[in-house]
Amino acid sequence: MSRRRYVARGVPGGYRIWDSKGRRWWGDHCELCPDDLLTELNGAADPSRVTALLKRYRALKR
Repeated sequence: MSRRRYVARGVPGGYRIWDSKGRRWWGDHCELCPDDLLTELNGAADPSRVTALLKRYRALKR
């Protein structure tokens, strides 16, 4: 099994997505662990699906 490119890392107040290949944070801070988003990013990475999941997790922050 290959190494995952995107992983969720716990930070104070929630989670951030770490890009292992680019060695930097990806996206916004999330209060809940973004399991669906990580699965999509490490899998097919369909842009429309990723956008929908990002909007969902941003809405949960409010």
